Amino acid sequence: MLRADRSLPAGLRSAFVGRGRVVFVLMLGFLGGAFHTAAALVSDMPIEEVISDVTINRDRLLERIERLAAYGGTSDGGVHRVAFSREDIRSRDYLREIMREAGLETTVDAAGNLIGRRGGSGGDLPVILLGSHTDTVPHGGKYDGALGVLAAVECVQCLKERGIATRHPVEVVVFTDEEGGLIGSRALAGTMTEEALDIVTHSGLRVGEGIRALGGDPDSLPGAVRRPGDIQAYLELHIEQGGVLESRSLEIGVVAGIVGIQHWNVTVEGAANHAGTTPMDERRDALLGAAQFVLAVNRIVREEPGTQVGTVGRIKAEPGAPNVIPGRVTMSLEIRDLSGTKIDALFSRINQEAAGISERTGTRISFDDVDDEAAPALTDTRLQRIISESSEELGLTHQVMPSGAGHDAQEIARIAPIGMVFVPSVGGISHSPREYTKDKDVVNGAAVLFQALLRIDRTF
Repeated sequence: MLRADRSLPAGLRSAFVGRGRVVFVLMLGFLGGAFHTAAALVSDMPIEEVISDVTINRDRLLERIERLAAYGGTSDGGVHRVAFSREDIRSRDYLREIMREAGLETTVDAAGNLIGRRGGSGGDLPVILLGSHTDTVPHGGKYDGALGVLAAVECVQCLKERGIATRHPVEVVVFTDEEGGLIGSRALAGTMTEEALDIVTHSGLRVGEGIRALGGDPDSLPGAVRRPGDIQAYLELHIEQGGVLESRSLEIGVVAGIVGIQHWNVTVEGAANHAGTTPMDERRDALLGAAQFVLAVNRIVREEPGTQVGTVGRIKAEPGAPNVIPGRVTMSLEIRDLSGTKIDALFSRINQEAAGISERTGTRISFDDVDDEAAPALTDTRLQRIISESSEELGLTHQVMPSGAGHDAQEIARIAPIGMVFVPSVGGISHSPREYTKDKDVVNGAAVLFQALLRIDRTF
């Protein structure tokens, strides 16, 4: 529970709302030089005193979420703002506007990432990076990605309004084309490939063309790369995009890591034949083998303790006629977990089971490893602790949990410590116009982000 700090300058008056979760500070009596004197006192406070007086402008943050959602807003309450679209480009002007209002100097790097920077007082220290993305999936929602960017801007604006000088420089980043393949964060991490520039996006533009439309320079991508040591810490606030927090009545998720994802194309080969004239015991039915395979994947993944998931999400039988026994089936296999070792172990068991299915059904099952593997990205344990402490300071219930979805943070983890804060998604729904996070959870997440930012700046 937050408590009023009687040692604060007289011009700061605190009012507490609900369980001490959000503290609104009215700054009264600061005029001219008096403001700068008070600001200096705030900046020099011990970390505990600064943190106990958290300020988040609830109404401003919520209004900005609605304003941003208008860029690509749809009649059903969703948002269609795919990367490099007219709506994406126009929304960047609005984001620049609020970044400058927050006291950030804005630039666009070679990958089209929009970056706002606020200098630090501690000399040549690494930057604390906050942010996310604002592009959406086709016909998506208003919170995925956007919340992380707007909450980060709010945090910096609170620093400005309070006159709090951070030791580290603070940057807010709007990553380019997260939904299309983590394009902007891959550029920062130095993992962007030339081939990716030729991918055609939902906007109709190739990635390289889209980067140029945002003001970047795809011919100079090495200029966007950040080296290890450039970033002290990266923090990202995000909606959970699942139903764990809501189902357990928890307010904050402390992300332990972003799961690794591995894909395979699976082929089952049997023998196509006449469905009416081929006896059941003489069939080599590829679809029967595929059906047993799907059941085996579900059983094997569920038998292992942990939070891993396995999915067969696509299946196609050939020749696809009602009177022909399927002779060939192609399908997908995806396994996700925080441990690459566990992913390998699960696949090994599935492969063994497939051999048995082949023998029983007279089919042949083969696997083709798809070259789009995403390695697990663990969050920094120190940042996990800071996020947990910040949640406790605000009186918010929290739990350490994995992220089952991919995020820009997984690329930044290659070059810097990362931390992620989750807030509940109503109904566990995301990538949909029905995506919704309650106002109180939006503000709670921003308050945790702000506290974590201050703690990192004072303790790292």
